[in-house]
Amino acid sequence: MKKLVYDLLPPGVCSLLNPAAIYANNEISLGDVEIYGFDYDYTLAQYSNLLHSMIFNTARDILIEQFKYPEGLGKYDYIPGFAIRGLHYDVQKSLLMKIDAFHYVQLGTAYRGLKPVPDEEVIELYGGTQHIPLYQMSDFYGKGPSLKQFMDIFSLPEMTLLSSVIDYFITHGIEFDQVHLYKDISDAIRDVHVKGVMYKWIEKDMEQYILHGDEIYAVLNRLVNHKKKLFLITNSPFSFVDKGMKHMVGKNWRDLFDMVIVQADKPNFFTDRRKPFRKLDDNGSLQWDKINQLEKGKIYKEGNLFDFLRLTGWRGSKVLYFGDHLYSDLADLMLRHGWRTGAIVPELETEIRIINTEQYMHSLTWQQALTGLLERMQMYQDAESKQVLLEWMKERQEIRSLTKNLFNPQFGSIFRTFHNPTYFSRRLVRFSDIYMASISCLLNYDVNFTFYPRRTPLQHEAPLWMDQLCTGCMKTPFLEEMVHIR
Repeated sequence: MKKLVYDLLPPGVCSLLNPAAIYANNEISLGDVEIYGFDYDYTLAQYSNLLHSMIFNTARDILIEQFKYPEGLGKYDYIPGFAIRGLHYDVQKSLLMKIDAFHYVQLGTAYRGLKPVPDEEVIELYGGTQHIPLYQMSDFYGKGPSLKQFMDIFSLPEMTLLSSVIDYFITHGIEFDQVHLYKDISDAIRDVHVKGVMYKWIEKDMEQYILHGDEIYAVLNRLVNHKKKLFLITNSPFSFVDKGMKHMVGKNWRDLFDMVIVQADKPNFFTDRRKPFRKLDDNGSLQWDKINQLEKGKIYKEGNLFDFLRLTGWRGSKVLYFGDHLYSDLADLMLRHGWRTGAIVPELETEIRIINTEQYMHSLTWQQALTGLLERMQMYQDAESKQVLLEWMKERQEIRSLTKNLFNPQFGSIFRTFHNPTYFSRRLVRFSDIYMASISCLLNYDVNFTFYPRRTPLQHEAPLWMDQLCTGCMKTPFLEEMVHIR
């Protein structure tokens, strides 16, 4: 069987996926899109990983200096690659973990501090099951009564800091209140953003922090040349966005946009009708006049989507909005307002490069075949067969761990648990028509290109997976009997 599986993999099969491609969850024709909207942070502006270390270090120092946490925390540094996006944190149990689309914790991916929690303990903590009930999981925006989902790329340093502080307290036998600790760390991270510290670092060294600048100019310029309207809705302040866009696009960047809205307070911008728009002058100072129209070339602060729709008339599927946060940027726009949405998932590039490796492709294919064998041969229950089945199950588990570790030793891929989609993937499919690693991927497609999602087979549609293909070739003796089972 193993030889058969390897022989079935043709040469070159390991470079099938393009990291710069756009992937479709829903059919969408760019020819129908007249208006393109963008978030700023991690959408137009992609940042280098150096930023995560700076956020971690500054928030850690705020905890020590302002919140009077132990000075020993200063010995902890940011651990690149410790956490992944989409994880859940159980505040009461101090558990950081990966949960799949069916609300099950993926065993082997639950951490308290920087150390894994044994599978048996996780199951015991949740009343003898890996399942997290819906009422605990989250509300619409990933914030449940006791579980918080980290969906923001900026949350990677927050998860690492949370784990580091818990590790210090546990290691030194210090008792702590889980709720207070979580709030303190959230507040420290928030201060890095709200007090503008992060903005100053980026403004001081744009070359070091901002990626893909030239490509962003090319994307925006191309859209304008094809008579598309562009707008920007961001939570960041104008001075920061202005400096970043001048760096990437040039001093006349505002000429490309029909509308620029800063400090929008998303996701409230999409749901709350109360905040009116305010105009800023060219220096970023607030004006006092009532806004009865949104003018090209002007900068607006706050506001709400309902006034935006009324003043622009930009409705429905002729609008395509891009953002990196599935909840704050995309969910309301797709479900409440019928806009088309594009998710920016920078992790996609690295994950596809891993999927394209020979090690991953061979491991996954053999795992599929082995799973098919296990399913079909479990009817044999004599002692010798049972022993063989146990060995196969052990080998299958080893392969699953190996493929998980290729992505991230602690938590694996952001898109999959061992076999199910993650909770993050479920939301990605629900809230985005298309997804890609960066806005620059648009340069690979014509402005009238139609994206067609692949018809992924449902379980009852008898897909020719490798396990069925292989075990079919082996002519397993009981297949004819199984045909008659109702």
